[in-house]
Amino acid sequence: MHNAILINNLIMRNIHFFIKVLIVYLFITSNSLGAKSDSFSKGIEHFNKKEFDKSKIFFERDIVFNPKNEKSYLYLAKIFFEEKNNLEEEINLNNVLLINPNNDEAIYMLINLKIEQSDYEKAKELIERFSLVCNLFCSKKNEINKKFEKLIPENEKNNN
Repeated sequence: MHNAILINNLIMRNIHFFIKVLIVYLFITSNSLGAKSDSFSKGIEHFNKKEFDKSKIFFERDIVFNPKNEKSYLYLAKIFFEEKNNLEEEINLNNVLLINPNNDEAIYMLINLKIEQSDYEKAKELIERFSLVCNLFCSKKNEINKKFEKLIPENEKNNN
């Protein structure tokens, strides 16, 4: 009988310990879920105020909690565009396109970057892709084509 009481007490302690651990776990995960969505919205808030250094921190934090959030990468690309940091802009645009190959805004921004860099072949490839997937940015198609025409080498103009 005495052993049964000891075993029962041991089981109850383990159950209490498990419940405490579960409560702590739920508390921690609920706080990190709040941090996820909060980081992105705070990043947007600072971005709209043109506080790029602050917004960058929040978008990077959001990526830590949600590495597949293409919007955070897109906003980082926009920040680097404003800062004239072409390398980081391109890295973030490519991350967006890895997550969502049909993100027309990222393709549009990358086309502009490639035209600015005089990368004819890549710009041509991206314009073809843009034509297939454009959704929100289809109105920008003529603008892109006009910019691209200035980049076309003479031998390509004669072939068309």
